[in-house]
Amino acid sequence: MAVPSGRRAVYVALRVFIGALITFFHLTSATPGRVGSSVQSLLQPYDWLYYSGVRSYFGNEWLSAAELLEKAVITKESLSRVRRQCHDECAAAGRDAFDQLDSAGGSLWDLWTLDWIQRKAECLRFCTGRSVTPAAQLPVSTDIEYEFSTRNAYNFLQVIYYKLEKLQKAASAAHTYFVANPSHLEMRNNIEKYRRMEGVTEEAFQDRELENERHWVLYDSAVQYEASSDWVQASEKWKACVNRTLWQTDECRVQCEVTPQRLPEDRGVESNHGVFEKAAALSLSLLSCRQSCVTQVATRPGRLSSQEDFLPTQLEHLHIAQFKAGDVSGAVQTLRSLLLFYPSDKDSLDNLHLYYETLGGDTESPGTQPAQEIVGYISRALEEKRLLYFGVENLDFSFTDPDLWTPEHVVPESLRNNWRAEKEKINDKLKEGEQVEEVDESGFFSGGPVLQAGVTITMDDELMNGTNRVVLDGVMTEKECDTILQLAKAAASAGDGYRGRRSPHTPHETFEGLTVLRAVKLVQDGMVNQSDARLLHELGERVRVLLHSYFRSPPDLFTSFTHLVCRSAIAGDQEGRLDLSHPVHVDNCLLEPETNQCWREPPAFIHRDLSAILYLNDNFDGGELFFTNRDAKTITARVKPSCGRLVGFSSGPVNPHGVTAVTRGRRCALALWFTKEKIYRDMEREEAELLWAADGKSVAKKDGEEPEGGAPPARNARSQAPTERSRGRGRVTGGKDEL
Repeated sequence: MAVPSGRRAVYVALRVFIGALITFFHLTSATPGRVGSSVQSLLQPYDWLYYSGVRSYFGNEWLSAAELLEKAVITKESLSRVRRQCHDECAAAGRDAFDQLDSAGGSLWDLWTLDWIQRKAECLRFCTGRSVTPAAQLPVSTDIEYEFSTRNAYNFLQVIYYKLEKLQKAASAAHTYFVANPSHLEMRNNIEKYRRMEGVTEEAFQDRELENERHWVLYDSAVQYEASSDWVQASEKWKACVNRTLWQTDECRVQCEVTPQRLPEDRGVESNHGVFEKAAALSLSLLSCRQSCVTQVATRPGRLSSQEDFLPTQLEHLHIAQFKAGDVSGAVQTLRSLLLFYPSDKDSLDNLHLYYETLGGDTESPGTQPAQEIVGYISRALEEKRLLYFGVENLDFSFTDPDLWTPEHVVPESLRNNWRAEKEKINDKLKEGEQVEEVDESGFFSGGPVLQAGVTITMDDELMNGTNRVVLDGVMTEKECDTILQLAKAAASAGDGYRGRRSPHTPHETFEGLTVLRAVKLVQDGMVNQSDARLLHELGERVRVLLHSYFRSPPDLFTSFTHLVCRSAIAGDQEGRLDLSHPVHVDNCLLEPETNQCWREPPAFIHRDLSAILYLNDNFDGGELFFTNRDAKTITARVKPSCGRLVGFSSGPVNPHGVTAVTRGRRCALALWFTKEKIYRDMEREEAELLWAADGKSVAKKDGEEPEGGAPPARNARSQAPTERSRGRGRVTGGKDEL
């Protein structure tokens, strides 16, 4: 259809205006004819069902609460399906009026346009009314949106099903909630309890919301095949991931269009005077909602941050996998699709030249043209961005562009300086993960003096190919190693720090641990020697003093956690083993090797600043510590354990590390973490010191601390921390990531 050149922007804007009209219809009209005797068969407001279920929960009416909350979850899903179905059914509504736009002119063009839009809006309203009550068509509150985005219904359901003794359903609800709230300590504990309960099978621990996150399942599967160099499977998974991402984005955009939007004043925005201003504000909000789908789809459940350039990243992986799998034509098509996002990218252009040479110069066959889905995706996005930036420049509208690939010419001249500055900030953040030699911003600087006599520097930053890494020998004597090894043999408990799980990291090894406080209490019970427990405590301080000096730390460095840990190979279960004793990770952020990002957010122990491992023995096979780049593959240094050997390193993203499999014997070490923040100091150490003091065996105060008042300290320093308002999540205290 031809559109008059002077009306092009108006035409695009009027397509958006459909959503505005739908909103007015939903807010001002009830669906006629269908509502009455059949009202019970229509979808009820899911917010009303949810609130009713919560009231039943607090009234201990467990059966009613379960029924209402399950109905709320199902109704919300059903409402989305109805809206999608109606959107598809009404795609052709008003088509005859739409076709008149080719020949109409003057005021007739405007009238035919309005007729087309109104008839489509009417179709959507009546279609929705066949399945949904008028009340259920109204916008829900932001509180309800938050409750469902954080999956809080499952939080209630897991308690309800536990009360009803339906443990399989309780475990499923707990797991589903935990996926989106990975720092919720209580739920993590509940899941571990469910795993040990009779009648609860592994099938219970499935994400009930998985269908909405299918693209992430495909993404992770593609990365795994890529890591194992299975390029055929990797290619198939990446292609499926791209298609699913496009589908998920389209689904999100459809919901933006057909879901009633609140008027600007209902969202706390200053009211615009006049129907055209209101319509413009509502239409721009709809466009912004569509654009935000990019961020929504690129955010993993439980994460606060989205993955930048999510779709272009998949296309980059896909063309490489296709080329290595022998599908050169497919690689050309994918790479040309990627170049629509970044047309001047040198690496992509070089690869395209290589692919053309491999094909013998064939550049025009249909199978090598950019995918039409990507062409449409780009074209649609650019039209929307132009209108949104027009609203920013002329209508005081606020818009955050979710894409890094947006071409500069789309942004009005008056906005480009701010746009460039924001884009540079994001690019700088991404480049941090790509640097060959990273900058450690921890505030530590290796190379300080070693204060203990007899301790020598075996490896430094240069020998370990990294930043803020050191290996010190001679920190313990052979006699001290034997003493602590005997203490571990007598007092370490299976799965300590991992809710009793004997094999938390690999099924081929058992894990045992002992804390200083537990050792002191065993002394009181007459189970271990007091001198052994005191040595365990003193070693932690010895390490703190050494590393505080060597890394030239800020004035205060506090012990955050001390854990005596042993890993033992399970005899007869080592043949053909390919896994690690402890997978590659970073101590204070969530490592994402496929993107070279490390997200400093829960459930990572973000307060950790300095890490250390003090080894006790070497009479075992395997168990070497190794450091990698952020890709978790490129090994930069290895350390073989031995008695009295101390490894210290900053806890941040410059030091990803793991432990090779222990294939014979028992590997023991003292794992320690330190923090610059007093609030995160290890209160268990102080409690142990108070117990000694109560027995008349005073211990010199460590970490430069003095008792605060006469009150006994809390069990865990993290309980003293100020509450974080991070989407309602608490701070994790379980799982220590010992080395």
